[in-house]
Amino acid sequence: MFTLIFLFFLLNIPLLVASFIHPRCFWRMKQNKDKDEDLLDGCIFFLRVLTENVEKDDFNYILNTQTSTKNIQFPLALTFSVDEVNRNPDLLPNMSLAFQLLDGRCMNFPKLFSYMHLDEENQDYYPNYECKKEPGCIVVLTGPDYETSAIFGTFLDPGLSQQILQLTYGPFHTILSDHEKFPYLYQMAPKDTALPLAMVSLILHFNWNWIGVAISDNDEGTQFLSHLRTEMQKNTVCFSFICLIPTQFLTYISRAEVYYNQIITSSANVVIIYGDIDSTLAVSFQMWESLGIHRIFLTTSQWDVTTSKRDSTIGSSHGILAFTHHHSEIFGLKSFVQTLNPLKYTDEYLARLGWMNFNCEVSASKCKTLKDCSSNASLQFLMGQTIDMSFSDDSYDMYNAVYTAVHAIHEINIYMFSDIKKGHIHYRMLPLFQLHSFLRKTHFTNPVGEKVNMIQRENLQAEYDIFQIWNFPNGFEVKVKIGEYSPYFPHGQELHLYEDVIEWATGSRQMPPSVCSAYCGPGFRKFMQKGISACCFDCIPCPENEVSNETNVEKCVRCPEDQYGNREQNQCLPKSVVFLTYEDPLGMALASISLCFSAFTVLVLAVFVKHHDTPLVKANNQNLSYILLISLMFCFLCPLLFIGHPSSATCILQQITFGVVFTVAISTVLAKTVTVLLAFIVITPGRRIRFFMISRAPNYIIAICTLIQIIVCAIWLLVSSPSIDIDAHSEYGQIIIVCKKGSVTAFYCVLGYHGFLAFTSFIVAFLARNLPDKFNEAKLLTFSMLLFCSVWITFLPVYHSTKGKVMVVVEIFSILSSSAGLLGCIFIPKCYIILFRPDRNSLQKLREKTSS
Repeated sequence: MFTLIFLFFLLNIPLLVASFIHPRCFWRMKQNKDKDEDLLDGCIFFLRVLTENVEKDDFNYILNTQTSTKNIQFPLALTFSVDEVNRNPDLLPNMSLAFQLLDGRCMNFPKLFSYMHLDEENQDYYPNYECKKEPGCIVVLTGPDYETSAIFGTFLDPGLSQQILQLTYGPFHTILSDHEKFPYLYQMAPKDTALPLAMVSLILHFNWNWIGVAISDNDEGTQFLSHLRTEMQKNTVCFSFICLIPTQFLTYISRAEVYYNQIITSSANVVIIYGDIDSTLAVSFQMWESLGIHRIFLTTSQWDVTTSKRDSTIGSSHGILAFTHHHSEIFGLKSFVQTLNPLKYTDEYLARLGWMNFNCEVSASKCKTLKDCSSNASLQFLMGQTIDMSFSDDSYDMYNAVYTAVHAIHEINIYMFSDIKKGHIHYRMLPLFQLHSFLRKTHFTNPVGEKVNMIQRENLQAEYDIFQIWNFPNGFEVKVKIGEYSPYFPHGQELHLYEDVIEWATGSRQMPPSVCSAYCGPGFRKFMQKGISACCFDCIPCPENEVSNETNVEKCVRCPEDQYGNREQNQCLPKSVVFLTYEDPLGMALASISLCFSAFTVLVLAVFVKHHDTPLVKANNQNLSYILLISLMFCFLCPLLFIGHPSSATCILQQITFGVVFTVAISTVLAKTVTVLLAFIVITPGRRIRFFMISRAPNYIIAICTLIQIIVCAIWLLVSSPSIDIDAHSEYGQIIIVCKKGSVTAFYCVLGYHGFLAFTSFIVAFLARNLPDKFNEAKLLTFSMLLFCSVWITFLPVYHSTKGKVMVVVEIFSILSSSAGLLGCIFIPKCYIILFRPDRNSLQKLREKTSS
């Protein structure tokens, strides 16, 4: 409270200094203010229709008033409107329109009571019509505050109010639209029901979501807040704070510091102001501004007058965004005001006006004179800088009210003239009780080119022009129209902003942010916490393979199967299709190795065929050697089926060819091993053994073993054959195309059968490893089978620990290494003897070894 008192004293230092310098003038001005401060600040005007001519100069008396500077625009706008009507020959011919202010000033209700003489001694006096020589006042204009209009409307009895047209020129108010309470009251201003939606649309355009609100704590403010809350909830815009400013001054003073703390501690950069400019809300607003609280204020046009009286630091804030009813400029109003001669009426009012607005020096000896002020500075400066009357909503409503009343009177005159064939119409003959029915049907186009239709007036919603206002030192004001809003435009296009104008005025198309939490950019999503406003959240990265390409999304979107999220998680990119290709260095190397080993096998086969008559080739069963070499050649070529783009055919051929060809090779090794064992282990061969040797029964081992494998493969194909598998999950950003095995059980049966044959061959060869033969290959067969088994035993865990095309590489490597092991262990030593040691390839050497 002490801080508030000190602040109040600080703000009044200029006034105290002024009262010390010019005590008499200041005392008189303060005295007048104190005397009238309990009275309503509205203005009531009585319109009369006269049969005599009324000149413009007849209205100069309005300057000789004690009207407050903010209300001077109403009599000036009324004067212009009446003068324009009187100069129009098509309206009220042979008549003139005049208005009256009691004692030349805005009406107050104590004066109104005395003026209208409605007391017990004069019950028959009618304030707006008197059946005497002078025509009566049939139109009353009330405003701008709704209390003035409401009190006047309830002041008249029903019988009298039927004979009076009461039109209001202030903002639209729902209380005044109660037809049961005010059946003969007409509001010229359109409804402001679209104002909350207009404000929210502007808020959304600038990506604001954290908004402060300061409104008057009355019915109008509560209704506005209700509509605003509904629109904000629809669009996820949140309240940072809500200041309900009480209308009672004492209640406000006790809580002023609380309201100040709310706005100063809030992180919201945008504050909505809604209420009467003559309320305690205006006191708060001026205090906030004087303390340097710079915010972007969203408000209505009437607050332009209040804010224009303060000084602001250049660039301190983005000023005010004011929503003004959309209408054209009242052409000629500015020039009309400037032609009025204020110096003919230099009284205390102009002294106060100059002292408040122009820093003119007020003479202490005579307050009615002005010094150091130019002859045309005062009123022109006031009209041009502080009151933009040509665009003012209240002035425009006053303008339309005058023309509405005039058109209604004009229509009833035409109606009366059509029924009277002779003579003149006397005003006392007008059926005033019918005037309301004529007014309700009035529709016309006013001089600025806009239509006024009283039939649809009740359902008319306001369209808005949006102005950005800056107030600079010395009362200088810049006001720029930056956009417009119309509820009648298509959905989603109601708001239209002039981006170029905003950029010109502010240097940027963007406004300062007003958010509770920083925006979650692309690649992040909002994480809400319980018990906290929906506008306050944390930002967390999108999960893997999910993206967000907009701001403030609540959920990330999972990329399709054929796409993946980039590292920033803000875009889905097409996955690269990956398989083991011949262009791949690894695929090229494996294919080259496969072809080289195949060619080498063909070369070995050619050596054996060329030297088929040598003892070495004959001793090792040349037919089995040929079969083994041919099967090994196909084993080396088998990996070529694993390289390239997989297809259904290649997937089947891969496994079937691998299974059958390797079965042939291993069964051939088994047959060679059995042949060696039968030839050397049986010392006394009997008939049966000799039969096996003669009939070459070991050769049938190949056919039988291969047939069994073919049966297993046939069952595999029938149960679940190999097929193409698209693996989109193993590798990030890649779609791996591989051949899946189909039936895994069948695949392991094929491998297991290979292992069984290899293990059998290893056992047989191990038993025959020490047989006396120079060319005994049992040792070589034993080592080759040991190598073969080692490769495929190692293959199993490595194969299961890899993914994608690496699995294919492992399988190809196992095929090549095991085949190379057979070729190298069995045939390389023989080729060495045949090619480089032919002396050892003789029957004599064979016998020497056998005998020893």
